Amino acid sequence: MPRRGFGRIKSRLTVEKKYVDVVVPLALPGLFTYSLPDGLSARVGEGSRVVVPFGGRKYYTAIAVRLHDEAPAGDVKVKDVAEVIDDGPVVLPGQLKFWLWLSLYYMCTPGEVMRAALPSGLKLESESVVQLNPDWDFSASLSEREHILLAAIGGEVGRSVHQLGKDLKVRNLLPAVRRLMDKGAVVMKESMARRFRPKTETHVRLTEAYADEERLDAFFAELKRAPKQEAMLAAYLDMAGGAEALRLKNPKMLAEVSKSSLLRQGGGSEAALAALCAKGVLATYAYEVGRLRPVSGAVTALRPLSEAQRQAKEGVEVAFARHDVCLLHGVTSSGKTEVYAHLIAETLARGRQVLYLVPEIALTTQLTERLSRLFGGRMGVYHSKFPDAERVEVWRRQLGPSPYGLILGVRSSLFLPFRRLGLVIVDEEHETSYKQQDPAPRYHARDAAIVLARDS
Repeated sequence: MPRRGFGRIKSRLTVEKKYVDVVVPLALPGLFTYSLPDGLSARVGEGSRVVVPFGGRKYYTAIAVRLHDEAPAGDVKVKDVAEVIDDGPVVLPGQLKFWLWLSLYYMCTPGEVMRAALPSGLKLESESVVQLNPDWDFSASLSEREHILLAAIGGEVGRSVHQLGKDLKVRNLLPAVRRLMDKGAVVMKESMARRFRPKTETHVRLTEAYADEERLDAFFAELKRAPKQEAMLAAYLDMAGGAEALRLKNPKMLAEVSKSSLLRQGGGSEAALAALCAKGVLATYAYEVGRLRPVSGAVTALRPLSEAQRQAKEGVEVAFARHDVCLLHGVTSSGKTEVYAHLIAETLARGRQVLYLVPEIALTTQLTERLSRLFGGRMGVYHSKFPDAERVEVWRRQLGPSPYGLILGVRSSLFLPFRRLGLVIVDEEHETSYKQQDPAPRYHARDAAIVLARDS
C-alpha cells in the first residue's frame, strides 16, 4: 500500500513538458509547435516574440500564439525555442485573433499576415543581411565574442546571419546579432533606417559621489583657479534644479539636462565639461528621447455643428444603437470631417480609442494638421512610408501605459495594437486604395475594419 501511494504522488509531481504554437513569418500554412526549455517557459506568453530554428540551420522571429502541454501526434521530433526576446507581448490577443481571421478569409497563411502586420524592426531572421554601422562609435566597449562577430561581418557589403553562423560554427547567432543591433554597432543591409534602435541624445548628470551639498561646496572652492569649469558646473546645477534637490537631499529631483543645451546655455566648452567628468563630478549618458514628434501649438475647441451636421451626427448615433456599422453619405466639402471630430471627441471622453482610416498617404498630411489642432498629443499618425524606427515606436507606445487615443493612418494601421478600440472611421470607403493587391494578404481594409471593430 505505501508503495502504491508513493507512486501516485510521484506521478502527480511529474512536470508536464511545455509546448508553444507559433506563427513563423513564412508562406507556410498553419502554426508550428516547439517545446519550451525549463529556463524559458516562465517567460513566454501569448503574443511574445521568440526565436525558433526552422529547417536546416535557419532561425526566425516568431510570435507565440498558444501555450499547452499537448505533444504533437505521431513520431515527430519537436525542436526547442532558442530564445525569448520580450518580457511582455508585442501582439495582443485580439490582434492574434484578427490575424487568424485574415488568413482564413483571404486564403493566405498566418505567416504572410505576420509579415504584413509587424514593422521590420520587430522582425529578425537568419536570412537577414547585417552590415557595420558607419556612424557607430567603434571605441565603445564590446565583449570578446562581439568583437569576433564584428570582425566576421567586416566591410560595407554585409553578411547574412546564416552565413555568419556557418563561418563561426555557431548554431544560433540571432541573439548576439540582436545585441549588436541594440548597441548600434550593426544595421540591416536593406536600409540604414529599417532596424529599430531607440533614438538617444547625450545627457549630463551629477554623480552620486557629489550629490551632497557640503562636498559640492568644497569642490567649488577648489575650482577658483578653473573659472570655466566652475561656470559649467554652476550652469548645470541651475538647469537641473540642483539647489532644491541638494537641500532636500533627494538627487532624484534633479531634472534631465542634455549636453547640447548645457554647452549652449552654460556658455562653456567641451573641454570644461570633459574635465568635470574626468574629476568624477559630472557624468554623461545616453538618454532615450524617441523619434515621435510632439504636436506643437495650442489645442482648440470643437466648432459647433451646423443644423445639417447635427442631424447627420444624430443619425449616426441612432444607427449605432441598432447596428455596428453605419454609412455616412455626403458630397465633398459637406462637413463630414466635423461630424467625425465630434464623434471622436465623445469616444475619447469615454476612455476608448479611435482608428481613423484614409485611403491614401496624401490625405493623412491634409488631416494631420486639422485634427492635431483639436486633439493635440492624443493623436498619432501611422503609415508605411514612415521610417521603420518611427513605426516601431508608435507600435510600442500603443502597448504602453499611455497609448495614442486617436490613430490616423492608411490600411496598415489596422494591424496596430489597440486595447480599448471604440470607434473605427473609414473615410472615403469607396476608394480602391483600401484594397491590398500584392503581396498577400490580399485584403480589403474596409471589410477587415468592420471585423476588427466588431471583435474589439
